[in-house]
Amino acid sequence: MPLLKLSHLRVSHGRVEALSDVSLVVEAGEIVALLGANGAGKTTTLRTISGLMRPDAGDVAFEGRSLVGLSPEMIVRAGIAHVPEGRRIFSGLTARENVLLGAANRPNLSRHAREAEADEVSALFPEIASFRDTLAWKLSGGQLQMVAVARGLMAKPKLLILDEPSLGLAPLIIQRVFDIIVEIRRRGTTVLLVEQNANMALSIADRGYVLETGRIVTSGCAAALGKNEAIKAAYLGQRAA
Repeated sequence: MPLLKLSHLRVSHGRVEALSDVSLVVEAGEIVALLGANGAGKTTTLRTISGLMRPDAGDVAFEGRSLVGLSPEMIVRAGIAHVPEGRRIFSGLTARENVLLGAANRPNLSRHAREAEADEVSALFPEIASFRDTLAWKLSGGQLQMVAVARGLMAKPKLLILDEPSLGLAPLIIQRVFDIIVEIRRRGTTVLLVEQNANMALSIADRGYVLETGRIVTSGCAAALGKNEAIKAAYLGQRAA
């Protein structure tokens, strides 16, 4: 049984159909990349998985259980954490306070345990120690992305959904973020990744799907997609031979 399974998903923004018959699976322990041009439906797919949008048809199943109709809070409790595009960090709180907020779905966690888990999660990002007490509005884009991912991990997810984690970051910071994603998977968390930097995404993913105008047009192992000339021309910024 896949960890996550989308079956014939159809989703609309008002009268505009954003997803048409989208089906995909994510197996436990994988990094799966969801690729496509702007407006292809990638973010809509993620928002539907996390309960922020309701499908018109089809199903989203997690560990064999349908998530359709559940609130975002219930979906987080089921084991899915979503780090959205733009990070959505609370600017008036410190980096540490933002990380701690990630455990809000676990009300029975003691303050001591919450602090200990925040230390454990933050150890993935040694840089956080230097700005943990800094208000978020003062942080750089790379620092904000680290805080956002750490906050997502505080929910103890089985599946971490990342939407454009490299957006607006310098190349060295992008490499650092992708190294962290690999380490997150190594520690046992499955990852579904939407990323405009398709080359980077495929370099760490096991498998990938390509969305075009709301439909899955191709899928396969990441290495094969990276060598596909049509995919390279359309999505990796390279000309087909």
